[in-house]
Amino acid sequence: MSELKGVCVPACTPFDKTGDNVDEKALSAHLERLLEAGVHAVVSCGGTGEFAYLSEAERRQIHQLIAKRVHGRSRFVAQSSAVSTRDTIENAKFAEGLGADALMILPPYFEGPTMDGVMWHYETVARAVKTPIVVYNIPQNTNRDITPELFRRLLQIDNIQYIKDSTGDFTRIQQLIATGGKVLNGGDTLAFPALVAGCPGLIWGGVNATPKEAVRLYDLVTKGDLNAAATVWKSLLPAQIFYWTHDYNSSVKAATNLLGGNVGICRKPALPLPETDLSELKSALLALGRPLAAAAQ
Repeated sequence: MSELKGVCVPACTPFDKTGDNVDEKALSAHLERLLEAGVHAVVSCGGTGEFAYLSEAERRQIHQLIAKRVHGRSRFVAQSSAVSTRDTIENAKFAEGLGADALMILPPYFEGPTMDGVMWHYETVARAVKTPIVVYNIPQNTNRDITPELFRRLLQIDNIQYIKDSTGDFTRIQQLIATGGKVLNGGDTLAFPALVAGCPGLIWGGVNATPKEAVRLYDLVTKGDLNAAATVWKSLLPAQIFYWTHDYNSSVKAATNLLGGNVGICRKPALPLPETDLSELKSALLALGRPLAAAAQ
């Protein structure tokens, strides 16, 4: 596989009005919107895709739909995590069978192992598949932190080259870059400085709402036009701060709907934004200079 880089979007999962079923038609339309904007990769069943609230059958349904829809148009990354190593391997092999370009994998979470156990988990999964693995670090949710020291050890495994770091800590991003591994920033508020610091790409949930602006930001940074990139970033930043300081998935879905998408609301128990928060989000989105839809959720 060529290098995984650029704007990688963990796609939102639309549900029908009951919330009981994945809305395949809406998901296909949303993917088309992202692909037309030029995103470089689509991540299926990421955190922004609400994987924690999906059944295993639904996750596979979404993996299959996204694999088919993006084939030949962007990279396909399948988030394949599970609490147990056995189930993670099963998920990873399923995604590999769909032609995934990479597998994004969390450390074991909830009553997780020691860090030696985390290392064993990744080693064992990596031996079971040939597809490159993106280590997914979001310690605020897993209570397991892939430190720069541990990432250096993980880089000794043949098919581990990447880490998605969602700590939102710019010092940590720079420490990870210094390991020589490929760091995909996952903290929305750091997208611009992370690219400038040397991240080859971003796995960025907020891209669901603003794919064109995100791709333009990346293109300008890679061309070295940092002044123009800073202008784009200034328009994006208020919304990124809002997402990061409010109910994340509900915020991203509301913003996507306000900016012309149609991804509905989150599966409960995640609730729609209250009116006061929605009003604040609309104000943040005004920095984009784009008209907003009447309904957000």
